[in-house]
Amino acid sequence: MLGIVPSATLLGVDGHAVTVEVHVSTGLPSFTVVGLPDASCREARDRVRAALQSTRLEWPTERVTVNLAPPTVRKVGSGLDLALAVAVLVATKQLEPQQVAGLSFLGELGLDGTVRPVNGTVCLTEALGPGPLVLPEASVEEAAVVGGRVLHPVRSVEQVVACARGEEPWPLPSTGLRPPAPPALPDLADVRGQPVARYALEVAAAGGHHLLMLGPPGAGKTMLAARLPSLLPPLTPQQALETTRIHSAAGLGLPPGGLVRHPPFRAPHHGASSVALIGGGTALMRPGEISGAHHGVLFLDELAEFSPHVLDALRQPLEEGVVRVARAAATVTFPARFLLVAAMNPCPCGYGGRPGGCRCTEGARLRYQRRLSGPLLDRFDLRIEVQRPTAEDLFGPPAGEGSASVAARVLAARERASARGVRCNAEIPASRLDELAPLDEGATELLLGALSSGRLSARGLHRVRRVARTIADLEDGPAVLTRAHLATALSLRVDGTALGIPIQALAG
Repeated sequence: MLGIVPSATLLGVDGHAVTVEVHVSTGLPSFTVVGLPDASCREARDRVRAALQSTRLEWPTERVTVNLAPPTVRKVGSGLDLALAVAVLVATKQLEPQQVAGLSFLGELGLDGTVRPVNGTVCLTEALGPGPLVLPEASVEEAAVVGGRVLHPVRSVEQVVACARGEEPWPLPSTGLRPPAPPALPDLADVRGQPVARYALEVAAAGGHHLLMLGPPGAGKTMLAARLPSLLPPLTPQQALETTRIHSAAGLGLPPGGLVRHPPFRAPHHGASSVALIGGGTALMRPGEISGAHHGVLFLDELAEFSPHVLDALRQPLEEGVVRVARAAATVTFPARFLLVAAMNPCPCGYGGRPGGCRCTEGARLRYQRRLSGPLLDRFDLRIEVQRPTAEDLFGPPAGEGSASVAARVLAARERASARGVRCNAEIPASRLDELAPLDEGATELLLGALSSGRLSARGLHRVRRVARTIADLEDGPAVLTRAHLATALSLRVDGTALGIPIQALAG
């Protein structure tokens, strides 16, 4: 007696098709699972047995062998429960094979027979063939993002059996209901004063340049960072699907409609571990926060409070846009192309050695500064000082430009970058800078002076040219970069002497 039912399992952010094979034979009662299952798959025996008995279905009192094919892929999670239950019912002749032929099954089982959602429904649906899919009601919105297949949302094993036997029709997703509109993003008009910081946000959004804000507590660094997503262009269909797959696999929750259409904003706590930030784990290879920020913004508040080895783990993803996690069981690759925005105080008390304000000793300030490595700081194209707004800023002038008008300029600059064959100016290869960001005589002279003084290294030179290209694009300026463009780019790369941070640490 054999039952064969298709399903899928999740590894990283990729789904893999799995064939659940159940064989029931004479012998002492036993239940064996083979095919590289993890602990949660092996525990499916108790969940499935209780679910079937709760719905007055029979559990075999014979020798039961379960094979999860192919055996080369590690099976993780409880998403195979429903497929296992159906395969057991077929193997014990409580269902006929033709009654479930062509159907795939996904879902976790509760002890009362209910079918519950699992993480990664988008990825799992992609891994299965184009045939009909039976899945939990709560997951139908996620699965519908993939498109191109018939979905049957179910509530319980009892309903699945009734539909398979023809006692009731297979349910279909409800149609005609429009999802509620997503909540409005914070508007840049809420920020009073801070003209330099506002401009730096615009440049960061237009060119995809990483931004570091240094300043005392209460200056508005977090408020500024939270408004950056409102300046970014909406995701393209391909980007939206990539981001949705990651959020689905990580269990981050999806917006109304199931598709992530706007750049995500992730702000992990400074106590986050390396696995939480970068991704990985043991059996369950879960995406980290940087992958959750794919095509969006990763905001690290209180940057110097993060563990130094956690921060240094960001260096490779910032350069390559992916994370490769290798474990004994498997190796996975997580997408991680994000815009990094960080905020930090200049010293532990926040006032950066200013007379009458700072309470830190010289040793405390030096220890605080050493928590950030030079190679990490070098990856910030924009580094600005943010001061507390004055009373006149808060009560005097009217609010500045809102996000809508700034976002229009950002979109135009992104379209100019796209016409050059890059997603944004921060991704211009160094080999193409002379072609895409040529310099006039004044700009060349200015950069030679910065290099001679030690303010810039070769990597810093490339980054400044990319920022200058973005500044020119925002102004709809000429193809050749001028001295004014380079001077503005250098001014947004503050050296930090006024903040108590050594030049050699910040100068790239």
